[in-house]
Amino acid sequence: MNNEFLFITKTTSLPFDYPLENAETVILGVPFDSTTSYKPGARFGPSAIRGAYPGIEEYLLDYDFNLRKVKIKDIGDVEVVHGNALETLKRTVQTLTTLRKINKRVFPVLLGGEHLISYAPVKAFKPKSFIVLDAHLDLRDTFLGEKWSHACVSRRIHELNVEVAEFGVRSGVKEEVDYARREGITYITPKNLTLEKVKKTLDELREPVYVSLDIDCLDPSIAPATGTPEPGGLSFQDVTSILEIIFREKEVIGFDIVEVSSQTIGDITSVIALKTLYHAIALKKFKEKSFT
Repeated sequence: MNNEFLFITKTTSLPFDYPLENAETVILGVPFDSTTSYKPGARFGPSAIRGAYPGIEEYLLDYDFNLRKVKIKDIGDVEVVHGNALETLKRTVQTLTTLRKINKRVFPVLLGGEHLISYAPVKAFKPKSFIVLDAHLDLRDTFLGEKWSHACVSRRIHELNVEVAEFGVRSGVKEEVDYARREGITYITPKNLTLEKVKKTLDELREPVYVSLDIDCLDPSIAPATGTPEPGGLSFQDVTSILEIIFREKEVIGFDIVEVSSQTIGDITSVIALKTLYHAIALKKFKEKSFT
């Protein structure tokens, strides 16, 4: 590991070890869940997602593409400070900033961890827009008296002068709906979601964009191991179709998967998360190719 990284621990990693200086994609875990408000365990998400590796083929049948064609480096996890969200975010920003100094062209993929960790790559890379697949609006100003909460992450990101668009939302409070309407934040519920609406929303967003996938955007019948499951969610095919449009239409400069709280190796939620990760990496590599 490059000694410029101050806060990296190598507990688990995927077997992708291309030299960092020339890598196209870098994977970084952020095993933090201290503001989780219902079911804890997202700190185990990075390990659980990686642990699904033996059961998932690197060859993507849908795309006729082998992931080994991408130069990937898994650098391990940020050494988080449990109970201290701001210090953890600071360390993650510093790690990502160092990463970009070593390799300016690399595509960062983060594994959460709770959703608050998405603030760090947005802060570090300064995209113009934040696109999130999520069951929840996450637009509260505070939650349980805390501004730095997983329930406030999209609000904190929007306050960085970053446009926000949300797909798959089916939970929120009146405060969040009012804020979204006042600030012009588009959110589409699963009931109202069509690919045409997704594309129309994307057309109005500035580039580059950062994409975040909260695993609870999926219906809990297929992704139950998450901190705040919400019925009525997206299917796996819905998610991959949305990602295909995003990566085709927009310049994506970073991606994360968060809120996986699997407690056992190879459970359905971590398997879905890893498969989604593979799709995102492939889509970034071959943006010019149509997958529809």
